[in-house]
Amino acid sequence: MQIPVQIAFRGMDSSPALEARIKEKTQKLEQYHDRITSCRVVIEAPHKRPRKGKLYVVTVDVTVPGAELVVNTEKRHHHSHEDVYVALRDAFNAMTRQLEDYAREKNGQVKTHESPPQGTVARLFQDHGFIETPDRGDIYFHRNSVVGDRFDELKEGGQVRFAATQGEKGLQATTVHPPAK
Repeated sequence: MQIPVQIAFRGMDSSPALEARIKEKTQKLEQYHDRITSCRVVIEAPHKRPRKGKLYVVTVDVTVPGAELVVNTEKRHHHSHEDVYVALRDAFNAMTRQLEDYAREKNGQVKTHESPPQGTVARLFQDHGFIETPDRGDIYFHRNSVVGDRFDELKEGGQVRFAATQGEKGLQATTVHPPAK
């Protein structure tokens, strides 16, 4: 880390044990992104309830090249955050996930979901049909594979989306989605 971690306590006294835990957790963050330029941690005990414990709020603000990532436990209002160490753990776990996601995005490792394949209804029979795919292959489908019991609405030449699997006699559509009504 280029700048030492900055730690602030609000509504409570500072604690050497908490500071040590924060520094330890901050060093672990560097496993997920090696170019952290700064890290600021604020621990607050804003709620002063006479009967119940204080709900600690932890804010972790990490700067990396090209982004500033912030986690704040305030909206969680979970009773376990009466323990400052639990609130601290939850905040750093959330920051770890953000750093992992940011690093994946920067490295181009973000998962993309392919759209389902599309085809044209080539032939229809009483209880089955065939879909012609763009690569000119035919895929068999049964009327039970058509979503929404809409087999009778299909027309030859109509576009459909489908999911297929290898059957006994070749590719077979497991689901066929007719066009929206």
